[in-house]
Amino acid sequence: MVSDRSLEVLRVIVQDYVASREPVGSKAIVERHSFGVSAATIRNDMAQLEDEELISAPHTSSGRIPTDKGYRLFVDRLADRRPLSEAQREAIRTFLGQSVDLDDVLMRTVRLLSQITNQVAIVQYPSFARAQVRHVELVSLTDRRVLTVLITDTGRVEQQVVEIEHSVDAKRLERVKGKLNALLGGANVEASAAILDKARTEAAPDDEMLMARITQALAEGFAEYRHDKLVMAGAANLARTEEDFSGSIYPVLEALEQQVVLLRLFGEMAVDRGGVSASIGRENESFGLGETSVIASNYRSSAGELARLGVLGPTRMDYTNNLAAVRAVARYLSRQLGED
Repeated sequence: MVSDRSLEVLRVIVQDYVASREPVGSKAIVERHSFGVSAATIRNDMAQLEDEELISAPHTSSGRIPTDKGYRLFVDRLADRRPLSEAQREAIRTFLGQSVDLDDVLMRTVRLLSQITNQVAIVQYPSFARAQVRHVELVSLTDRRVLTVLITDTGRVEQQVVEIEHSVDAKRLERVKGKLNALLGGANVEASAAILDKARTEAAPDDEMLMARITQALAEGFAEYRHDKLVMAGAANLARTEEDFSGSIYPVLEALEQQVVLLRLFGEMAVDRGGVSASIGRENESFGLGETSVIASNYRSSAGELARLGVLGPTRMDYTNNLAAVRAVARYLSRQLGED
């Protein structure tokens, strides 16, 4: 069992090591913090923490640094759950409030989160599987080129130019558009494949070829709504913290390029009652990220879909600030998408 004072010693070791990147000794703890006990007493507390594998000595006769287990205990029990400052909250409101569409707001989100935390910021696109079709528009560009426009109740718009083998007159294009809107209007993305099949089978003989090309383009548009993808910013921050990795940062960069790995990691992180979750060090080894920590939270899209955002960096990170930043940005993003 670890005493309450030993836990406080662990807290200051984590905070001082994160701030300085230097191992923390008992003398430094006595000088910097008001424990009211001698350095010898602090050394006894540190020995207890070391026995519990919460801290370790990187070199003989050096100070101590937190282990992955120590960081885990710090996050679970010792990290202050403080809110962001008013200036930080105002910066979030202002920056995200200038967004013009979903792509823009998610790109702004990762840029902002990266700047606040000095980590790699990652946001998962919502799948919009429950989004409902509001309207399909077909615009004639030339007699053999048609622009398909798919609009849902989320405000998202998918456009694609379709090349048609034979000339298409306005009357036929209007007929196909009417058929598609009659079938798709109010339907959700999950049901789209079956509805598009129905549209092809029920097309008039003269419209079969045109309907086949248009429904193919729409199917590709619907696939984008269901496609899991990520947007990232701040990879350069890893280079600034290269000393925190025992080897090269290239394996981490390679893992970041594999979106399926990050999506799987996000999917396995359970959000706690505070709305955030952390996966630390060796907990990420199976993803090739054993020297990193990930802090994540859910946000809600305008269609009610849940998706994840978070930050990734070395295990020596400012957990208190990063937990608060991820939680706050997730809430503002949900609010922004809900209002739009």
